[in-house]
Amino acid sequence: MRILMVALAVTLLAGCAGSVMNDARTKAPYKTLKSDKPEKVVAQCVQFSWQDEAVFGVDAGAYLQPGEKGGSTVYTRSAESFVDVTTDASGTVLSYYAQQDDFVAKRRLAALATCL
Repeated sequence: MRILMVALAVTLLAGCAGSVMNDARTKAPYKTLKSDKPEKVVAQCVQFSWQDEAVFGVDAGAYLQPGEKGGSTVYTRSAESFVDVTTDASGTVLSYYAQQDDFVAKRRLAALATCL
């Protein structure tokens, strides 16, 4: 029963975050970065770096899911920040979106940059 409740909570969280992410994707990303590393490696690194409680405190949740158009998406609770990680001819492309241009968004961007 406990596993079912956790699965339901994750599903609901992903559904709410999805509409916020779709709205954000209609605008230009906060920052676009490139990497020579494989997409899966970069996505997992971003997820791990965003889960660092020493840096982000209680807001250190980060989730990884398949991307809307391939690749992967790493996002925070309520999709306050998220990054679409995709592969193109030049390598891995990271499109970073943030709801607000604040200290936390910049800190997440810095953590993301360590994965390039």
